[in-house]
Amino acid sequence: MTWLGVIVVVLLGTLTAGVLFSNATWLPKLALDLEGGTQIILSPQVENGQSVQQQQLDQAVSIIRQRIDASGVSEAQISTEGSRNIVVSLPGKPDQQTLDRVKASARLDFRPVLLTSGPTNQVVGADGKSTPAPSPAPGLQSTPSTKPTNGSDLAWVTPALQAEFNAFSCDANKNKDLSAAPTDKPLITCDDNNTVKYLLGPVEVKGQNISDASAGLMQSSQGVTTGQWAVNIVFDATGTKQFAAVTTRLNALQGAQNQFAIVLDGRVISAPTTNAVITDGKPQISGNFTEQSAKTLADQLKFGALPFSFKVQSQDDISATLGTSQLISGLIAGLIGLILVAIYTFFQYRLLGLVTIFSLVVAGTLTWLTISLMSWHYDYRLSLAGVAGLIVAIGFTADSFIVYFERIRDELRDGRSLESAVEAGWGRARRTIYASKATNLLAAVVLYVLAAANVRGFAFTLGLTTIIDVIVVLLFTHPTLQLLAKTRFFSSGHPLSGLDPEALGAVYRGAARFRAPKPELVGAGKAARSSGEAARRQTIAERKAAELASASTSSSSDRSSDGKDN
Repeated sequence: MTWLGVIVVVLLGTLTAGVLFSNATWLPKLALDLEGGTQIILSPQVENGQSVQQQQLDQAVSIIRQRIDASGVSEAQISTEGSRNIVVSLPGKPDQQTLDRVKASARLDFRPVLLTSGPTNQVVGADGKSTPAPSPAPGLQSTPSTKPTNGSDLAWVTPALQAEFNAFSCDANKNKDLSAAPTDKPLITCDDNNTVKYLLGPVEVKGQNISDASAGLMQSSQGVTTGQWAVNIVFDATGTKQFAAVTTRLNALQGAQNQFAIVLDGRVISAPTTNAVITDGKPQISGNFTEQSAKTLADQLKFGALPFSFKVQSQDDISATLGTSQLISGLIAGLIGLILVAIYTFFQYRLLGLVTIFSLVVAGTLTWLTISLMSWHYDYRLSLAGVAGLIVAIGFTADSFIVYFERIRDELRDGRSLESAVEAGWGRARRTIYASKATNLLAAVVLYVLAAANVRGFAFTLGLTTIIDVIVVLLFTHPTLQLLAKTRFFSSGHPLSGLDPEALGAVYRGAARFRAPKPELVGAGKAARSSGEAARRQTIAERKAAELASASTSSSSDRSSDGKDN
């Protein structure tokens, strides 16, 4: 019980500190069905002539769900609308970083660099003055004179493309959506800060070939941390082979052609030079990353690039689908269940039922503290399905106490004292409780993994309360019964204690022998009830022995009757 007190104090102290010094709240956050939230409709942007496939939409839904789960938001709903759009519903008021994770297409491509220059379209004339570069003339050659052999071949740079590159301005095109640019043609773009202008070759490695990505601090060759954040990428077999081939070619080139640009949604996030051939498929993206931006990018890449980019069609606040009235109804249902459990335990176990009530109160306190802390730290949200899981847990928790109480009663029927019965009963009940809770927990885990999102809330609270139930039985219920067994009221078997040996059907006489209660001592009605209870509580072996004894007595009576007749 001391350990239980420590756990409660730590949880309560942590939550109190979160409420006073952070954005924690005393009550858990509510999910979309009970509080409402924000709805974002995403419309896919595809290249000319291409159509959106249902398989691609399903893949995008899966990736967006993984991104949201990685950000800590729970109880979000992601679905397709018709055959075109994706609808993302987030509970509450999501922060800007979460919204950016949803909106970002995270289309990652690796393109070789052909040319670089300043971010403007200014050219210096013969007189030394800077003037805007002219727009490309209509008659300029736009087809390569020779067929390019690879992505770094300067044959891609036709006169028309060169003129377009010269006339391109980063500031003028900073809001231009380049995420749907063709992958088999060169691309003119800038970096995220609009400080460098790039002419890039076709895509040679795609983001879909990334199998893992993580954020971390860069280290020098001596293993010393530099303090600069970077994103570490791990390619699959196809990506490793392609990346090795490209770095082998780029390592032999000079100048801008030695760079391999990493393009995210049409913008260059990094264009490192190739200093070595990377054959293990584990490159590192470095740049002006902060810890948060590096982790965000790593999460986006880790869960795969979307099959196409998206445009935000609308973003609106939505109301709760069920509302406060449904939550109140759920809480009332839980209260009714708790009252019924209390009535049953008092009827069946008399004042011993107080242990059940206090155990449920302790379990409820631990559940409330745990869910509130998870709402603060992990943005967990309680849905109506989760409330249903908490209500069901009342019955499951009461089961543990009933098993324990009945084991103690069985030990009392076997003639043990109350203190001995508590320990022996705990040894027998513990195995049953563990087996039962393991089954409940396994069912909750399977349901959480395989069920839809709106059912996972039920599975989560069911699994959480199962674990808390075991903790309460170990750290509160059993120690409480150990203390009660030392009190005179319970140890003497008071009729209101629920542990009256006479009412349980057997009175211990010694040497493992029992005697039936005498009506003149305990009353005829109580003796009859005790005898009936003793008969119901007999084991199979005891019942068979009683039947044999009865049959033997009956045979002896028959023989005696025959002798008298003779």
